[in-house]
Amino acid sequence: SQSLYPHPISPAPKLPPINCTPSPFPHTPSLPQTPSQSVHPFPSCIPTPCPSPKPALTSICFFREEEERLRNKIRADHEKALEEAKEKLKKSRDEIRAEIQTEKNKVAQEMKKKDSKPLPPVPVPNLIGINSEDPTDKDIREKRDKIKEMMKHAWENYRQYGWGHNELKPIARKGHSTNIFGNSQMGATIVDALDTLYIMGLHDEFREGQDWIDKNLDFSVNSEVSVFEVNIRFIGGLLAAYYLSGQEVFKLKAVQLAGKLLPAFNTPTGIPWAMVNLKSGVGRNWGWASAGSSILAEFGTLHMEFVHLSYLTGDPVYYNKVMHIRKLLQKMDRPNGLYPNYLNPRTGRWGQHHTSVGGLGDSFYEYLLKAWLMSDKMDTEARKMYDDAIEAIERHLIRKSNGGLTYIGEWKNGHLERKMGHLTCFAGGMFALGADGSRDDKAGHYLQLGAEIAHTCHESYDRTTLKLGPEAFKFDGGLEAVAVRQNEKYYILRPEVIETYWYMWRFTHDPKYRQWGWEAAQAIDKYCRVSGGFSGVKDVYSSSPAYDDVQQSFFLAETLKYLYLLFSNDDLLPLDNWVFNTEAHPLPVLHLANTTLSGNPAYR
Repeated sequence: SQSLYPHPISPAPKLPPINCTPSPFPHTPSLPQTPSQSVHPFPSCIPTPCPSPKPALTSICFFREEEERLRNKIRADHEKALEEAKEKLKKSRDEIRAEIQTEKNKVAQEMKKKDSKPLPPVPVPNLIGINSEDPTDKDIREKRDKIKEMMKHAWENYRQYGWGHNELKPIARKGHSTNIFGNSQMGATIVDALDTLYIMGLHDEFREGQDWIDKNLDFSVNSEVSVFEVNIRFIGGLLAAYYLSGQEVFKLKAVQLAGKLLPAFNTPTGIPWAMVNLKSGVGRNWGWASAGSSILAEFGTLHMEFVHLSYLTGDPVYYNKVMHIRKLLQKMDRPNGLYPNYLNPRTGRWGQHHTSVGGLGDSFYEYLLKAWLMSDKMDTEARKMYDDAIEAIERHLIRKSNGGLTYIGEWKNGHLERKMGHLTCFAGGMFALGADGSRDDKAGHYLQLGAEIAHTCHESYDRTTLKLGPEAFKFDGGLEAVAVRQNEKYYILRPEVIETYWYMWRFTHDPKYRQWGWEAAQAIDKYCRVSGGFSGVKDVYSSSPAYDDVQQSFFLAETLKYLYLLFSNDDLLPLDNWVFNTEAHPLPVLHLANTTLSGNPAYR
């Protein structure tokens, strides 16, 4: 019952008469000043108050009326809330839950309408090689059909047991997720697999995935995700699905998600955080990454997708973000010409001097080359950065073992570690892809280097019991291309070796690459296939290995796609017209002369 205006209202003070003589200062009236009176802030004279017999009484009446009006409103709102609560208590728990869900759905629909604004029309790139004839060779055709059957087995089991979850546990037959996707069911396998389904002609399955994405893929969730993983799997997958199918929903979803990632760039240097909360926009880095550093392969693997986002939306913000990263890196000193794997986003300084072409570094180098290729070879700045980096890598990291195997080591604390990871095996394909256009007419040299890396990685498969490669392998003493530690003997359906086989096949047509790819496909089908899908194995040197019970989304996005392309004609997604992101999602080459995205003013 306390009054809304608890302090007594005193009568208005008597003011001295106002003199409106001109002021020596413009916009300032000349007022007689008293110690408690300041100059009126408005640029005109204050009018003389209207005479009123009892101004204080009028003010009191007005405030009491306003007070009463507010009291009545509060009382009415309170009574209404009580009535609503009484009605709620009469309902069952299920009825209340249904009402809450209905309200949530209404809010979601409103947000969906808000986010579904049409994007400006842009010229569609020249899309060549989306479809291709079957191989004429019967043996090759049968092998390709087998890869397609493996894809159907992986997809159908995911659809039955893990639909909507990020990944599948094929033995437990239930959904699976990891911290890179946060705590949300974002359907990572659906998004990652879409373009593979389309390329294989599995259009019914493709439409199933499209329908789920249209109705269920929601990025307004309170979930902390990896910026890198979400970019390469989700944005890359959605953009590829859009270009292949022409369905607008994929483009709209990609742009919605990209907007959720932009707050990750709000750091003192513009180097993005490793993780961002999709709802709050709060970012942070992995706790284990060199005193809060960002990781080279993460912040350096955004260029392809972000350039396409600016191309499709006409909004340069995405392009500007990745070009800012490039400009910052160009200004920095590089020890021995090498890029360390860690960079602090607060200080702009390198973390520990650890350099790798495998995990933590790999796709940064890949995206320098592919930025040049995707620009129709006009982004010469990216090509120069790639060439400089590869020369330093060849000088400091690439060695030949006593047994004659070429490998890429890792630079740690001032010395070279003679170990190579499965992830590093992608580099054979990268060297081959970048051979044309290399400095000093060294195309033949880099094609040969790619072949040597492919051979080394094949040896890492061939020297195991299962004919599947370990996660990492050493070149110490008498052991070469063999894993030593138990925690490096696993195979989790990784694609990098098969990726290199495919690039080497495209550039050389040496039949051994198809043979090596078929050996890997047979081993996967024999040792990783279970009734509920495909699972990684924990020890490739054991004849009866334990399963890890995870069907990775990249198995459908990359491993099976590269195998399918290996046994397809070269006119399916030709490399002159398409560039594959690091998750094997094909994006078309952009002729940037028709856009405002070129970094070269003269070219623009």
